[in-house]
Parts: sequence; C-alpha cells; structure tokens
Amino acid sequence: MSDNTNPPAAAPVNGSGSSKRRRILLTLLVIFLVAGAIWGSLEYFVFSLREKTDDAYVTGNQVRVSSQLPGTVVEVFVRNTSRVKAGQVLLKIDPTDAQQALDRAAATLAQTVRQVRSQQAQSQQFDATITARQLELRRVRQDLSEREPLLAEQAVAGEEVRHARDAVELAQAQLVQAEQQARAARALVDDVPLVDNPAVLAASASYREAWLALQRTRIVSPIDGFIAQRSVQLGQRIAPGEPLLSIIPLQEVWVEANFKEGQLRHLRIGQPARIITDVYGSSFEFQGRVIGLSAGTGSAFSLLPPQNASGNWIKVVQRVPVKIALRPEELATHPLRIGLSTTALVDTQDRSGTVLAAEPTSDIHENTASYAQDMVAAKAAADAIIRSNSGRR
Repeated sequence: MSDNTNPPAAAPVNGSGSSKRRRILLTLLVIFLVAGAIWGSLEYFVFSLREKTDDAYVTGNQVRVSSQLPGTVVEVFVRNTSRVKAGQVLLKIDPTDAQQALDRAAATLAQTVRQVRSQQAQSQQFDATITARQLELRRVRQDLSEREPLLAEQAVAGEEVRHARDAVELAQAQLVQAEQQARAARALVDDVPLVDNPAVLAASASYREAWLALQRTRIVSPIDGFIAQRSVQLGQRIAPGEPLLSIIPLQEVWVEANFKEGQLRHLRIGQPARIITDVYGSSFEFQGRVIGLSAGTGSAFSLLPPQNASGNWIKVVQRVPVKIALRPEELATHPLRIGLSTTALVDTQDRSGTVLAAEPTSDIHENTASYAQDMVAAKAAADAIIRSNSGRR
C-alpha cells in the first residue's frame, strides 16, 4: 500500500502587518506634530499676550458714617443690607439740648438787632444835639459881637462882656463834647446797614451754628448705597467721630488684581480685561479695563512692612495691586459684593498705554449734596429773625 500523504505548505511571508503599524505610528507622529504646532502658535500668539491671576478680589468704597455731635440715639431707620439714598435720614439723636441752644441763640440775635437799632437811634439823637450846640454857639457869638463894641463906649459893664465870652467858650466846649459823643455812637453803627453790623453778624453766626447743631441731630446718608457694619443701637450714647455704620456703593465697585512682579512687564493702563467671578462662574464674564497700577507692593503698605535687611533674608515674589474698572451696566444686572474672589485675565496685546498716569487726574470729582442745603436754610432762618426785629415788615 502506497503512502500518498502531502507535506504541509510553508506559510507565505506577508509584510502587511508591519506596514500597518508604521502607518499608525506616522499618523500619531503627525498628530503630535500638528498639536505641538497649534499649541506653540497659541502660546506665542495668544497666551503670551495675556496675563492671568486668581489673586483678585472685588473692592469698593466703604463710607463710615459718624455723628458730629454727642448725644443719645432715639430713632434708627435702617438695618444691615438696607438700601439708602443720598440725604435719607439714618438715625436721630435726642434734640432737646440742641433745641434749647437754638432758642437761646434766637433770643440773643433778636436782642442784638434791637440793641443796634437803639444805637442807631442814639447816633441820630447826637446828630440833633450837635445841631442844637451849633445854633447855641452861633447865638452866643452874635451876642458877644454885639456887646464888645458897646464896652468901648462904656455902654455895658465889663462883667457883662466877660459873661458873654464865657458863654461862647462854654458853647464851644459843649459842641466839641457833642461831636465826640456822636463819633463814639457812629463808630458802632455808621457806614453799614443793620444786617452788616458786626454785632448782628456775630449773633447771626452763633444762631446758624445752633441751627446746624439741631439739624445734625438727624444723621443722613451722604451717598447712595447699602448699609453694612451697623453697630449703633437704640438708646446708645454716642460721641463725635464714633463709627456707627458703613455705606457701600455697590454700583461703583472695582476689581483689585494682584499680579506677580514678572507679570507687570507688559501691563499698561487702558488694556481690556475679562473678570470671572466665583459667584457667577464661567456663565458670565465681566468686561473691565485697567485704570491704574499701585505705587507699591502689597507688603510695602502692610501694617508691619518686611525688614529685608535681616541676615536670614529669603526672597519672596512680590505682588502689585492693579485696579480694573467694571462696567456699570454689567454691575446693575450682575451685582457684586466687596471681598468676592475673582480671576482676572488682561489682554496685553495693545501696549501703547502708559504704566503710570502721565498727567494729574482731572476726571475724578466725588462730592455729596446731602449737606448743601443746611447753610442756606440756616441763613434764611437767621435773616427772618433779623427782619422781624429790625422794625421793617
């Protein structure tokens, strides 16, 4: 019996697997090269033109309200978180003492006006006396001139002529006395109207001071804002200058971003900035603008500045506060609170601005009209008292 079994065929050499692996490796290499090129382009054209820090916080003015007078708090109209308007009454102090002082000042002013009127009348009276003394002097001189020719003719006695001469001397002395008295009287009231008399002005100033003291028992808000840090309580005895509460104008807050020293190289005033807050997250970004760089680092202005001359000195990277203004319309729709954490991203592509302000700032003018009417009303009240006691209606 013959054996017809065929031997197994040899496996063909196939290079398709290795070529496939090479294509995959080349593809991955190309992907990595493209990704690297994209990343390098972004780093050079985008990321290198931005400065970012998460050491940034919302900052704003904190207006501390205090009293100008000592007294006891009898009324309080606000609490923490209350919104107030400029000129709104926040609290009141017991006005009893101030009202008594105002009444005394009003009486003093009225009495002073009447005294000045009396001095004016006395001045006019002395003017009339001078006229009478002049007429008397003229009469005795005429009498003497008539008697002296008769003395040479022995028509009158010498004693009568001596009496006439004495009468002339007496009339002259009386005229001088009346003129001096008139000058003394006119020195107090002459050449100025009653309302401009120094005594009336002094009494009027005292009255206005008392009037203002009474008005200042009503403590008003100097600005629009929100109440915070209220420490005053009803019935509390307060002193002038003692902090009672704070008012925060949340419509005027800004961001203070603390950049490292190395990040300041390309920062300029006027550069745009994007602000991301923790409270709103990435769902809303505030659009800001750099408006100033601090004149020193944060550590330089701290309560205890560092002493770098010590032997165990260790270099610490310093940070400089950069002020970034926010848009009022964005703050109106997305209000912020001072102290909130933020992330600031400044676009430094435009470097045409200055690092420090080139000219003195002229566009900043903060003022309040809450106290502007006090002096006007005080003067009107004093003028009313003067009119009522000046004899003119």
